[in-house]
Amino acid sequence: MNQGKIHSEISNGEISIGIELGSTRIKTVAIDTNFETIGSGYFEWENEFKDGYWTYSINDVWIGLQKSYKSMTDDIESKYNVTIKKVKSLGISGMMHGYLAFDKNDDLLVPFRTWRNSYTEEAANKLRDYFQFNIPERWSIAHLYQAILNEEQHVKDIQFITTLAGYIHWYLTEQKVLGVGDASGMFPIDQNTKKYDQEKLNQFDELIKDKQFEWDIESVLPKVLTAGTNAGCLTEQGAKLLDPTNNLEPGVPLCPPEGDAGTGMVATNSVEKKKGNISAGTSAFAMLVLDQPLSKVHPEIDIVTTPSGDLVAMVHTNNCTSDINAWVNLFEETFEVMGVEVDKNQLYERLFNHTQHADERNGNLLSYGYISGENITKINKGIPIFLRPTDSQFNLANFMKTHIMSAFSTLKIGVDILKEEEKVLIDSFVVHGGIFKTEEIAQRILGAALNSSVEVLKTANDGGAWGMAILARYMVNNDSQLPLNQYLEENIFGQQEGSVIQPSEKDVEEYEQFITEYKKGLEIERKASQFIR
Repeated sequence: MNQGKIHSEISNGEISIGIELGSTRIKTVAIDTNFETIGSGYFEWENEFKDGYWTYSINDVWIGLQKSYKSMTDDIESKYNVTIKKVKSLGISGMMHGYLAFDKNDDLLVPFRTWRNSYTEEAANKLRDYFQFNIPERWSIAHLYQAILNEEQHVKDIQFITTLAGYIHWYLTEQKVLGVGDASGMFPIDQNTKKYDQEKLNQFDELIKDKQFEWDIESVLPKVLTAGTNAGCLTEQGAKLLDPTNNLEPGVPLCPPEGDAGTGMVATNSVEKKKGNISAGTSAFAMLVLDQPLSKVHPEIDIVTTPSGDLVAMVHTNNCTSDINAWVNLFEETFEVMGVEVDKNQLYERLFNHTQHADERNGNLLSYGYISGENITKINKGIPIFLRPTDSQFNLANFMKTHIMSAFSTLKIGVDILKEEEKVLIDSFVVHGGIFKTEEIAQRILGAALNSSVEVLKTANDGGAWGMAILARYMVNNDSQLPLNQYLEENIFGQQEGSVIQPSEKDVEEYEQFITEYKKGLEIERKASQFIR
């Protein structure tokens, strides 16, 4: 599309916007009527471990949201010399799970507790046994029940609990709603109704009946909506919250707020049954849309849904790239001490490409990049560890490749459960995330880990924010009422080509040797984590 056409669409309010609050970056993407990204902006932030919980400051949520949006509008103005005032549709996405609890005055009762917290093990185990359905430690209901078990004083005052995306959407529209994909990480979803499972709602109320709270579980959860549904409009106050310059006009329709897993599925065209995708960043998750339920409950496998409510097996790992990022930051600092300026993106690229010089056993090195606990490998509290035996080949190539292989190890362990115990056929995955920015390196290693082809689409860099913009567009641009999977295929992905890598037998064998040693060394991680404060 030419400059003049894009300028006209922006001026006439024909663009759609997606915003995703990820674990390290809040990203805003604007798309035109051809679903192409015409402007983007971001704000970098980090969680903090405060008073025993992983959290983000609520103040930072709003500062980051505004700065990310402004970064996008600045990008638009610099390219097309036009100010965004009207918008066709808007969508908010965020990290799934976690715990945001509010009282009758809409005041936050306790600081935001994110998906990264693993203190809810007791609650998750009890609910899993009680429901006969896997309730991971990250899920909102596990956070709530753990607070009840711990007899936290705030619980009696709860009027509403939601996720990060649901919170932002509520403040922008005054609507306490949630997309079904994000809601499926709060409480189990009924596949027939696409709402919360009524039987389990009743079971939970019975479980806590003796507490005599003035609320029941259904009354404090957000209303569930499927993709394509109108989820309210941007209020005057909401427009000011998002754009303090007052350029953005209220009245913009918003689609249901979604989780980052759902937007990743949309961004990779993986919402159809038997399709799989992987998102890799601070955390990593593999999503496979199921054609039938799993045969039994697996504590390592989440059962969630697509934004349309279809059943999904999710392998979620709390840790992926954080330890790699920490080491690259150390290398960058070394250059600074030496008085040498280095481009961070180039540093990543050079280090990743250098792994091609690693030997077959990666020098016999091992790494556990566990910044936080990990349910799949039964690690309650994380502590990053790097191991090098005295007879190891300790060089940069082996060092970096070991860390990249380690980043995917827990994910592999979870996916192998689906393959080996459930006999789920997974021939290929579409992937996205910053770790794949350097061509082929991480993609090839992940393919070896999962023994499957791995495809990176050209839209992968825009990730979940682009996927959220697509969901916003789907809501206002689907006159023929196509199902989401058909809409994506016919309008966006039908002609799109990606980069596909099929792992070699040698690479697969090398990774299998690595994962064998990795599993043996997990006991070291468990022991070490007992000694940290």
